[in-house]
Order: sequence, then C-alpha cells, then structure tokens
Amino acid sequence: MLGMVFGLRLRQSEGLLSSVLDMMGLDLPVPDHTTLSRRARTWKPLSKSNDRQPVADGPVHVLIDSTGLKVYGAGQWLEEKHGVKSQRSWRKLHLAVDADSGEIIAHSLTDQETGDASQLEPLLDHINDEIDQFTADGAYDGYPTYDAVLRHSAGARVVIPPRSNAVERPNVQASCQRDDHISSMQADGRPKWQTSTGYGKRALIETAMGRYKGIIGPRLHARSFRSQQTEAAIGVTILNRMLACGRPKSVRCEAPTAATK
Repeated sequence: MLGMVFGLRLRQSEGLLSSVLDMMGLDLPVPDHTTLSRRARTWKPLSKSNDRQPVADGPVHVLIDSTGLKVYGAGQWLEEKHGVKSQRSWRKLHLAVDADSGEIIAHSLTDQETGDASQLEPLLDHINDEIDQFTADGAYDGYPTYDAVLRHSAGARVVIPPRSNAVERPNVQASCQRDDHISSMQADGRPKWQTSTGYGKRALIETAMGRYKGIIGPRLHARSFRSQQTEAAIGVTILNRMLACGRPKSVRCEAPTAATK
C-alpha cells in the first residue's frame, strides 16, 4: 500500500520502508520484494462494506460503471524498447460508488472480454446498504438488470437510459420502470428525461475513475491475474482512506442564546 501511494515498485518500497525505520531508530525486519510479490497472490482483501462509515443514515444512491486498466507486459516492453507495435492486453475495473460520499463501496477486476452487465450481481452482493437509486449507463440496459437491483432492494429506483430501439413490453399488467423510461424519453426527449431522473449524477463515477487513474495510475504492474486483483483492491482502499481523511466531520450543535440584559 505504501508503494502505491508514492508510485513505487516493490524494490523501491522495500528501500523506502527500510530507510524510514532506520530514521525512527527501530530495528524491525522489512519484507523483501519477493515476499511482497508472493503475498499479493494469496492476500484476500475485505470487499464487504460492513465496516465503512456512511456519510448519512439511510439508503444510498449507487453509481456503477467500468474503466480499462493497461497491463504492463512483454508487448509494452517491445513497444518502448524497439518501437514495435503489438497487441496490448488490459483489464476492466468495475466500480460501484456512493453518489453522496464519493466512496467506492464495491469493485471487481475482470479481463477485457467480460461484459459490464455480467458484473452487476457480484457488485450488488458486496453492497450491504439498502439502495435508494441505482444509476448506470446504457451498457447495463435490460430487464435482467432491473430485476437484479430490485431483488437486492425492492424499493430501489433504477435509472438507466434505454437503447434507441427499445420498445415497451406488450401485454404486461405490472408497470416496469424500464417501460416508464422508454415512454418518458419518447414523449419528452432525453434532455428532459435526464433532468427529471437525476441521471446527471452519473458524472460522479467518471470522477471516481479519473481519481483512480490519476492517483493510483492507469496501468497494473502485477503479472498474474490474482495479483492484479489484489493491486486493484489496494488501490480502492487507498482512495477511500484519502477520501475519509479529507472529509470534514460535521457535528450539529445548538446556537448559544443571547444574554438578556
């Protein structure tokens, strides 16, 4: 975690920690870079949100999206060393963000072939809070998405823009939120639909993904997929801790009454 905060590799992190302990006068052993690499393949991060401190009580507004992370491998080395173009592999980082706090409350790392909608239920399984509103882009559009969210939180409001060729289901007695979005967008247009549903808040997850790439970095340095999952989990933990440190803790208090003359 220390190395990711300062953008260091394993050998550099080992040297930094050793120097800090020397300056503190502590005779403590420092794990070597081989040990750190080996532990990354077996370490299981806590992905549940049981211990997180919510900003406000009550259900949360969940935003979900994914972004690509480059993998530093042989293809990248050939391109930098010899200027040879090669096929570059990458991973997809799926994030679920609390719209009110900006905290990443669930995440998963998959290969580049995995679809966004397929990771919806794994992300929902890591969210213990009740969902008030679920917002995502058109990649998640479909009745299975609505069903999965409502199984998690029966009273959730799902806001996903339907596809341009989407049509309402015929001969369906129960009203569906997706059908309501289709009819509303056809009647009023997308700009008015976005305003009425609060879809604009989805920009906050774009901010979270930009924060990850700006602070942690746009690429994964680990070689094995299991270590890459650990690397992504540590990056998410770092961002949440930074966010918690910068968030003011507000306490409601009564205003003092003026002294009577």
